[in-house]
Amino acid sequence: MKIWQEDQLSSLSNLSSEQEIYEEVKRLAGKLGFDYCAYGLRIPLAIAEPKIVMLNNYSEDWQRTYADKNYFMVDPTVQHCMHSLQPIIWSDPLFSSARDLWEDATSYGLHHGWVQSCRDANGAQGMLTLARSNESISDSEMKSNYLEMFWLAQTAHIAISKMVHDKHIPESHAQLTKREVEVLRWTAEGKTSYEISCILNASERTINFHIANAMLKLNATNKISATVKAALLGFL
Repeated sequence: MKIWQEDQLSSLSNLSSEQEIYEEVKRLAGKLGFDYCAYGLRIPLAIAEPKIVMLNNYSEDWQRTYADKNYFMVDPTVQHCMHSLQPIIWSDPLFSSARDLWEDATSYGLHHGWVQSCRDANGAQGMLTLARSNESISDSEMKSNYLEMFWLAQTAHIAISKMVHDKHIPESHAQLTKREVEVLRWTAEGKTSYEISCILNASERTINFHIANAMLKLNATNKISATVKAALLGFL
């Protein structure tokens, strides 16, 4: 493994909070030549109000402007990362649909940026942005540093996502049995307990027993909620 990979892994492995991890990611981003570093995490549980974590070193004025003008809803980098794992570089064409956002960002010294989205088996979506005021991101720089930048995005996402899950989503550590998973999979297909009992050659009472156990482990109020949680957490 290359030295920079070992550096990132070792530096992030023993930290105890999201903020500490972010500070280390920011340090590593600085070594790559970026003044600003922003990481966002979206965990889809609960679906109606997904948990959002935002960490960055942008100026307080820019953070306030971004929030007050609700730029999150029109930010093309956010929209891109919601649907693609391909990295993207800031450009005039990229922000053509959000000119006010682009003009405000550049007024705060945010001229050049690179964005990488990340996803994991637990359904969490991450987004790392590396930005600076001066010097555009050249093709030669991308060729030299892309693997390191990509690795930084992935390791940051893994470390912060795991910590947030450990602290705030205990269901992510649920130990579902093979049979419970099987029953929930058929439930996700729209099968009733009776239909599942026929498919699995078990009594309906046994199927309901497995559903009840899964609901308890996943802190779900009904079998639909249990099935959705299990799917989003990657159990199915």
